[in-house]
Amino acid sequence: MARKLYYVDLNGLAESIRYILHYSGQTFEDIQYDHTKWPIQEIKDWLPYGQFPLYEEGGKTLNQSAAIGRYLSVQANLLPEDAWEQAELDATVLSIHDFWSRVAVYIKEKDPDKRAAIKKEVLEERIDYYFSRFEKELKKNNGHFGKKLSWADFVLVGFVEATNLCFDIELQKQFPTVNALINKVQSLPGVKEYIAKRKVYRV
Repeated sequence: MARKLYYVDLNGLAESIRYILHYSGQTFEDIQYDHTKWPIQEIKDWLPYGQFPLYEEGGKTLNQSAAIGRYLSVQANLLPEDAWEQAELDATVLSIHDFWSRVAVYIKEKDPDKRAAIKKEVLEERIDYYFSRFEKELKKNNGHFGKKLSWADFVLVGFVEATNLCFDIELQKQFPTVNALINKVQSLPGVKEYIAKRKVYRV
């Protein structure tokens, strides 16, 4: 079955999806557009809501990174069978997206003064607010969000890497359990090999 993932040539919303696909041993076409030339109007008009990422499988398409990640997690055995535990992971993923939402605003903002203010807020407030809670949750659950490896772990790692790229930091160094999870995910079969050969992302 032909699989394709459409995004720009950055980690951002797509890296956790790439990780899950590589971890589960899926063959897929990783289609990346030059982010410095985005938006490309022809592609933007083609996308269901004008936004990346877009996942294609067997001629069908799925948008929204969380929906794509959750779908792929079923195939990769990264989603628990219990409905309540699934909902808990969904809530965690949405909380991770809540953190990222402010970083996304920074990325899109053009005014230098507003960008500086948003950066200050993220670095001095939002990181500690969210990641102190992520750290606590991971400690409580054997280093994972769902007591064992799950798609929520991949989502966190993807957004940590994207935040680090955006602000030229290593935010995980402040949070030992988050840092340990990142090292674990990056060392997983499939993921490790992908990281070794992927190009260096630049913003």
